[in-house]
Amino acid sequence: MEQTIVLKVNGKSSSVTIDPETPLLYALRNNLHLNGPKYGCGMALCGSCMVLLDGKAQPSCIMPCSAAAAHNITTLEGIGTAQALHPLQQAVIETQAAQCGYCLNGVIMCAKQLLDEHGSPSEAQIKEALQRVLCRCGTHTRFIAAIKKAAAMK
Repeated sequence: MEQTIVLKVNGKSSSVTIDPETPLLYALRNNLHLNGPKYGCGMALCGSCMVLLDGKAQPSCIMPCSAAAAHNITTLEGIGTAQALHPLQQAVIETQAAQCGYCLNGVIMCAKQLLDEHGSPSEAQIKEALQRVLCRCGTHTRFIAAIKKAAAMK
């Protein structure tokens, strides 16, 4: 049975009328038209659906909307704009880290949490942060370089 749920996404409160058990990913993409988080596996194994919940990278494909309503949600769209890119977005572009884009959202969201918690993370910390993200193209080495570059830009 559908209910109206208020989600605080990218600093703005939005009401969605939805079944409370619907995964947050579907509300973000279908109701709020935010395309940063992607559907990948639907089982929280690939990382393509990552969002920040209160600053922590979490998969949105298995989290019910009702559980997400109590949190501040940040999507890829909420960390920078075309006019003012976040340092991570700028570094990914400059290092040409992205290829197919399947993992890009997850990499940036996990890296954002990492940089917020550890301004200048070690390579080991970067690798650990990216373990939750499946990259089909194998561009993790370029993502590591991009994250190091973003840390230096902050």
